[in-house]
Amino acid sequence: MSVLSEAEVETVLLDQLGSMGYTCLNDAVSGPDGQAPERDAYSETFLKQRLRDAITRLNPNIPFEAREDALRTVIGTERPSLIEENRRLHRAMVEGVPVEYRADDGAIRGDAVQLIDPDDQHNDWLAIAQFTVIENGNNRRPDVVVFLNGLPLGVIEVKKPGAENATLGAAFNQLKTYKAQIPSLFRTNAVLITTDGIQARIGSLTADLERFMPWRTTDGTDVAPKGTPEMSVLIEGVFARPRLLSLLSDFTVFGDTSSGISKIIAGYHQFHAVKRAVISTVEASDRRVIEKRG
Repeated sequence: MSVLSEAEVETVLLDQLGSMGYTCLNDAVSGPDGQAPERDAYSETFLKQRLRDAITRLNPNIPFEAREDALRTVIGTERPSLIEENRRLHRAMVEGVPVEYRADDGAIRGDAVQLIDPDDQHNDWLAIAQFTVIENGNNRRPDVVVFLNGLPLGVIEVKKPGAENATLGAAFNQLKTYKAQIPSLFRTNAVLITTDGIQARIGSLTADLERFMPWRTTDGTDVAPKGTPEMSVLIEGVFARPRLLSLLSDFTVFGDTSSGISKIIAGYHQFHAVKRAVISTVEASDRRVIEKRG
C-alpha cells in the first residue's frame, strides 16, 4: 500500500471537514491575490467581511455603529501578550462584546454584541488550506486554518506519514514557530492539531508537547482501540460543529500560575464524562417531575 503524501493527507482532512458542513477553500483562490479573495492583505488573519456579516446576522437589534465598535474591539489588539489577548477574545466569543449606544428614547443602553451563535443556526464555518500569513517580515503558511464567523479558531499542521523527521513532534515545533512569528493568527485560537494522517493530537495554545493528546472517540460511547488511525476520529470528535462550540464555551479554562497564564482544554474522557453526567441529572430530574405529577 502506497504512503500518502502530505498534500494527500491534507485533501483527506479537508474532505472530511467538508462532509461535516465546512466550506473548504485553498488560499491560492481565497487569498489576497486569488480569484475570490477573503482578505485584503496577507497580514490579515481575521476574515473581516465574514465577521461583519456574522455580527449583523446575530445582532439585528443593535445599531450599526455599536456593531462596528464591537468589530473594531475584536480586530484591534489590546493586550501585551498573545495568551492575554487570547483570554480576552475567548471571553468575547463566549459572552459577547460589551457595547453602549444611544437608544431612540435618548437613553444610553448597554448590550453585548454576540460573535457566535451557540445554537449554530447562523454560524459560518470555513476551512482554508495553505493559509499564508506575513507578519513582521515572517512569511508562513499553516496547512489548514479553521474559521468560525471569520475568526481563526483552529490551526492544523500536517506531516507526511512515515517520512524521516516528519513527526508529530516536528509538527508541534512548527506550530510553536507560527505562534512566535505570526502570533496574530492565534488571537482567537481554540485548538491546535498535529497529524501525519495516522496519528493525531490536540492541544491548547499554551500546551507543551506532552500535553498534546489523542481524541479517541467521536460520540463518547465507542472508544477507538489503540492502533486505529487517529486523524479521522479526532477530526470528527473535535470539529463536529456542536462539539467544537461546546469545547470552546464549556470546556476551556484559563489559570494564572507562577509561570504565567495557562490555557486548558478538556480531554475527550473529561468532555464526555461531564456530558453524560449532565444528561443523567436532567433525566433524573424529569423522572422526579413525572412521579410527582403521577
